[in-house]
Amino acid sequence: MKNKQVNHTRNIWDRAITILPRANQFWYKYTYMEEMLGNVAGARQVFERWMEWEPEEQAWQTYIKFELRYKEFDRTRAVFERFVIVHPEVKNWIKYARFEEQNSYVSSARRIYERGVEYFGEDNMDEKLFLSFSKFEENQKEHERARVIYKYALDHIDKERAQELYKAYTIHEKKFGDRSAIEDVILSKRRYQYEEEVRSNEHNYDAWFDYLRLVENEGSVDAIRELYERAIANVPPTAEKRHWRRYIYLWINYALFEELVADDGEKTRQVYKACLDLIPHKRFTFAKMWLLFAQFEIRQKELQTARKILGMAIGRCPKDKLFRGYIDLEIQLREFERCRILYEKFLETGPENCTTWIKFAELETILGDQERARAIYELAISQPRLDMPEVLWKSYIDFEIEADEYARTRALYRRLLERTQHVKVWISFAQFELSVNPDDVSFCRGVYAEANKAMKSSDEKEERLMLLESWREFEVEHGDEKTKADVENMMPKRVKKRRKVQTEDGSDAGWEEYFDYIFPSDEAAMPNLKLLAMAKAWRKKQEEQASNDIPTQVADADPEEGEGETINEGDGEETVKEGYEETIKEGDGEETVKEGGGEETTKEGGGETVQEEDEEAVKEGGGEEAVKEEDEVAVKEPEKVVDA
Repeated sequence: MKNKQVNHTRNIWDRAITILPRANQFWYKYTYMEEMLGNVAGARQVFERWMEWEPEEQAWQTYIKFELRYKEFDRTRAVFERFVIVHPEVKNWIKYARFEEQNSYVSSARRIYERGVEYFGEDNMDEKLFLSFSKFEENQKEHERARVIYKYALDHIDKERAQELYKAYTIHEKKFGDRSAIEDVILSKRRYQYEEEVRSNEHNYDAWFDYLRLVENEGSVDAIRELYERAIANVPPTAEKRHWRRYIYLWINYALFEELVADDGEKTRQVYKACLDLIPHKRFTFAKMWLLFAQFEIRQKELQTARKILGMAIGRCPKDKLFRGYIDLEIQLREFERCRILYEKFLETGPENCTTWIKFAELETILGDQERARAIYELAISQPRLDMPEVLWKSYIDFEIEADEYARTRALYRRLLERTQHVKVWISFAQFELSVNPDDVSFCRGVYAEANKAMKSSDEKEERLMLLESWREFEVEHGDEKTKADVENMMPKRVKKRRKVQTEDGSDAGWEEYFDYIFPSDEAAMPNLKLLAMAKAWRKKQEEQASNDIPTQVADADPEEGEGETINEGDGEETVKEGYEETIKEGDGEETVKEGGGEETTKEGGGETVQEEDEEAVKEGGGEEAVKEEDEVAVKEPEKVVDA
């Protein structure tokens, strides 16, 4: 070329491309030389020879650009036709169509897109081709065509590979569509999400509910029915009721859809029967399904069929809910004899059910047969086992009160108190006497006094306190000063105590504080009060001598053979040895009594006093106080205590 030997150069290039036809660099140089020499036809001939070897995509692109430089559109189109056959990829079809679009060959570009869709078919669809096709139609203002392309693509392409297509479709509808079109896009996207959820887990019933609700909004009966059939086909794998609770609502919704939306009574009946046949009634049942089936038959004016369904239900699986539903149905139909028969069957199945007895008696009361209702109550309270006896007794008592049978009511209270001495029973009895005899409160006061006497032997001090508080409230409203003072003198004092806590294996787990109540009538069980009085006097004396800051040692003991007391004063401490040890600390109004394994703490501010029930008995007579001990006590030497 430097020596202007063009033909020799051509010969060399010909030999090179003949010997090494796959060396693309030779072809590039050869075509470039011919084009630089202005030999367009020769360059085209070289390109044609090159294309016969079906080189890579870049070679075809170079040939296409060469033809475009010389405005040879027909030749360019022919090269593209061969190009998309040799390299049938989506991007090459898109380049071909864009070439036609850029040169204003709209119909030709549309045909190329259509050919591309047909060429790849349904098995090899690619969202990029449809995205480009729909964008082309949008640019041509053909929005309906673009919408059809989007829908066709979304219906035929796997949802996993159509994410960008969904986004583009949504944007298109927001720009050019109406409200219904936008909703349709969103619904189709949500439908895809639900399909993925139910495909990954067929027993995800919540996803099925959401999916069905979405499809029901579209209004296609066949599509909804088909989806319901798909959903109910996923039967829980185990026969456990907790796994069936969500699943059974698919059947309920299906039946309601067939009845209310599809308006197909026979199909609804088939749905109910299929569901009841599927449930393992020997293991468990769903009373709701039986009741809904019976109610459906009543709406269809098939009363005898509904009764047969409920009768079969209580025969196969006698549940409380089924009995109550059947009884409510007969009550609404005013078939009271049938209600009595059903209640009798119900009580044969579960005689311990207090609610059933009460409802049965209430039915007889409504019908005006008090003797029958009373007989039912008597049968009920005579049962050996009851699940809620207190509710039953209360209902019986209320029944007698409403009937103004006060003598019977008192007798009922007495019978109940023979069985239990619960404080609420006594309080209710007293309030009953007050309501019956508001002018004569002596009956009510007598009940309170009897209750207090009966509960003295009880260990439930809190219940006894509740009784006294109720009595005090009664006296505040209806009593005089004397009765108020009498009740007030019966009120206990609350003391704080400490006790050891032991674990299940018997080891110590420390101490815990608790509150106890000391009643004035329990003075026989109180500890030595004189000892506490001595402790208080000693503490007062210590406070007077505290300013001297001199250790004091006080020993006041009158040792006798087999009995003795030692009191050490110092820092508010006093110790008495009497067969066992009691330590009383008085500091800031607090006293502590250690008793072998127990300890009691009492605050004396606010009128509180330590009193042990298991201590020494105090006997008073002639102004003297004697303390009797079972074991002999050795006299200890006084200990020296330094005042803090």
